Amino acid sequence: MNTDFPGFPGRLIGGATLVAGPVVLCAGYLLRYLSTVTALTPQQQQWAEAQPFAAYGQLLGYTAAPALFALAYAVFTLGALLMFPAFIALAQRVGGGLAFWGATLLAAGLCARLYFAGADQTAFQLTEVIGLDQATNAIMKEYVDISYGPWLVPVSASVGQYAGSLLLAIAAWRSGLLGTARALMLLLAGGTWMGVLKSASIPDVLATALLCVALVPLGVRILGNRQPTPPGRPKALSW
Repeated sequence: MNTDFPGFPGRLIGGATLVAGPVVLCAGYLLRYLSTVTALTPQQQQWAEAQPFAAYGQLLGYTAAPALFALAYAVFTLGALLMFPAFIALAQRVGGGLAFWGATLLAAGLCARLYFAGADQTAFQLTEVIGLDQATNAIMKEYVDISYGPWLVPVSASVGQYAGSLLLAIAAWRSGLLGTARALMLLLAGGTWMGVLKSASIPDVLATALLCVALVPLGVRILGNRQPTPPGRPKALSW
């Protein structure tokens, strides 16, 4: 386990984003969930759930409550941005090739989230220009190509979230920085959805809430310039 921060992002940025990143991301998931259930009537929610993609309900919800949806998607995107230096800081604290590979793949997944955020914003703005029905028809006609991105680069990068969280969780557990429980929390958060115009759920909120439990105390220790307890051999059951 490495206890130094010789380069990017440094102790202050690393510690601050380990605290703020999971919290803001969790707030983004919560706002995305609440915006959908608030903007849509029970009948509209039932209709949206019957559609093949969540995009139908998201576009309908945006036209009903554009300010709320803009807030939810903005907070979610900010959380993804903050997680970039947070994952790098975690990998630095763990040390070793496995952790660096995990953080690199997670960074690729976060880049994919930014592509998806741009596609979300474009779709929402299109409803204001040509109306909900025409925008929905146009977007859903090209939904697969929009979601996959040019040369499949964004959808390929999104796989990095799942593979990266697995590698980083294993590395953090092996180093003793995270016990079994917190390593599993990191892995669970890495399983949340990726894509364009997706709807959030209570399990998404809970998964990122567990990410807060796993990473925020570490960020606080880093900000306080306190070294973690020297690790021993990894145990099957540990915090």
